[in-house]
This record gives sequence, C-alpha cells and structure tokens, in this order.
Amino acid sequence: MADESKPRVPLPAGYRQGVISAISVILGFSLLLLRYWSFEVSGEVTRAAVVAWLALLIALLLEFYALWRSLQIEDDDEREYRTTLRWFLTSIFALLGSLVLAALAAAKLVNF
Repeated sequence: MADESKPRVPLPAGYRQGVISAISVILGFSLLLLRYWSFEVSGEVTRAAVVAWLALLIALLLEFYALWRSLQIEDDDEREYRTTLRWFLTSIFALLGSLVLAALAAAKLVNF
C-alpha cells in the first residue's frame, strides 16, 4: 500500500487543542438543545419531532466519537487528524439537519 509508506507528519502546535475546543463547544450546545427539546418544549409530540430528536441523538453520538478520536495519541498524525475532522464535520451536518427538522416540526410545516 502506498499510503502506508508515507512518513508520519505531526500536526503544528495548537491544532489538536483547537479541534478539541470546537468539538466541546458544539457538544455543549447539542446537550443543551437535547435537554430543552426533551424537557422544556411545550406542545404535542409528533413523528417529525421524534425524528428530529433521533437525528439530534445521532449527532451527539458522532460528536462524542469525534471527541474520543481527537483525544487519542494517534490523532497527532496528519492523516488521523483529517479523519477526525471528517467525523466532526459529519456530526455538524447531522446537528444542522436535526435543527432544521426540529424548527419545521415546531412550525408544523412538516408532518410524517
């Protein structure tokens, strides 16, 4: 494999700390949104709201996985770091999808 023969390239100083901070901020927002969506929102529970909640749960799991990857020693390698960033970006897209679906469900613009 040609990929295996590439030399290890360490990250510049501060890159790992930056992504760990970014993941932590998004994770905190997601947990607060989950608490709000689960306990404080008034109104009826619809299928669209449940799907939005499940999408938020998936986003949270992806964020935890990205955080776990970013805390591993191997993540100091450039290739591993790029993979971690892809997982983080995927979690952000899942979070945005759940937010849009939650807003549409709350406005009763979408119904399953």
